[in-house]
Amino acid sequence: MQNFNYPGAMEAATYLKTQFSIIPTTAVILGSGLGGFTKQVTILNSIPYNQIPGFPTSDVMGHKAQFSLAQLDSGKYVLVMEGRFHYYEGLSPQLVTLPIAVFHALGIKSLIVSNAAGGINPDFQVGDLMIIDDQINLTGNHPLIGKNDNSLGPRFVDMSEPFSLRLIEAAKIIAKNLNIDPQQGTYIGVSGPTYETKAEIKAFSIMGADAVGMSTVYEVIAANYFKIEVLGISCITNMATGIAKTKHDHNDVVAAANMVETNFALWVRDILEHI
Repeated sequence: MQNFNYPGAMEAATYLKTQFSIIPTTAVILGSGLGGFTKQVTILNSIPYNQIPGFPTSDVMGHKAQFSLAQLDSGKYVLVMEGRFHYYEGLSPQLVTLPIAVFHALGIKSLIVSNAAGGINPDFQVGDLMIIDDQINLTGNHPLIGKNDNSLGPRFVDMSEPFSLRLIEAAKIIAKNLNIDPQQGTYIGVSGPTYETKAEIKAFSIMGADAVGMSTVYEVIAANYFKIEVLGISCITNMATGIAKTKHDHNDVVAAANMVETNFALWVRDILEHI
């Protein structure tokens, strides 16, 4: 099996080019409950995933499941993925990362990935925003497994800087200008869909994880494969099992993300102006 269905990605990219008047070089993936970013930009056109050739659908609460072409106040354009695909939905890692292959086919050079995450670091609290500076893929699978096409990317991808140090520094400066005080740490990606046990969270903490979630790691691996520069931002929407005082509920996760979406949206908007 090919590690990417690139002909399928090209077909999807060709379709999007017919729908959007311009194709930008920057894209954003919005996680659960973080769709408020679209209120800070002008949406020019939106295409539901189920209209794009080869795309699966996503019915996860907090995801609109559409691609949008947006324009910033400065006039700059950005491609917005409102919701993502997940391994726990029964999709292969290759299908989860199909949008990243599409981004590459469209000429995207910079990508901001965001997610709702559980806080493992005891210094974190619900509502924090965290710059992701490293990641751990603990899903038990990998999007690059399969026959490699050397014309697209290397067989063995360097992951010494999965998240761009240049974009991390820019994000810190912009956060300070907005009086936002973000956390910074390592994100661990698991398969889901269950929330983690106390023993798992204890193990993840020992491994060095500051936050945990069920997305993002495949997308970041794929973006590095295609040499797309990545900035990652987690919204701490709940404290992890064993730290949290109550049981988990996805409704609470989305509600927590909605509470901080304004700071998140303003921050991401200004970062995009900088990129």
